[in-house]
Amino acid sequence: MELISIGYGSFVSAGRIVAAVEPESNPIKRVVSQAREGGKLVDATYGRRTESVLIMDSGHVILCPLPPETVAGRAADGEEA
Repeated sequence: MELISIGYGSFVSAGRIVAAVEPESNPIKRVVSQAREGGKLVDATYGRRTESVLIMDSGHVILCPLPPETVAGRAADGEEA
């Protein structure tokens, strides 16, 4: 299991990320709202602006302070190592 940093001391398993997307679109806002209602939302922004939304294979949704490109780059680096 390869853990990647998503900022401010938070880590996620790189192999369990299904998607890293920008939070502005209405469909993603609905996904976040449904995760909040279902108790599967993790806010890892520590009060900062949400730059990306990570959708995990477990159905959890993580609010992340890093842009999707950064998360994807870190996940790709971790899988190659």
